[in-house]
Amino acid sequence: MDAQWIEPAITVCLQAIHAKLKEAEQIARAAAACAETGSVSEGVRVSMEIELIYDAGRLQDAASLLKTFLRP
Repeated sequence: MDAQWIEPAITVCLQAIHAKLKEAEQIARAAAACAETGSVSEGVRVSMEIELIYDAGRLQDAASLLKTFLRP
């Protein structure tokens, strides 16, 4: 397959992974802050928004699959 479009697609996937994990980190920090101030239930509620990690995993799968199409 043509690296001319595969490599930019992989780059976009990796950039999206970075953005999603950065956002997930912010959510995790907020959840930890809630727990540290005694609002453990609120911390757990906030942490439930970290489904972004699942999305990042699927993007990693896509990047890995695209890589298999590159000629060695």
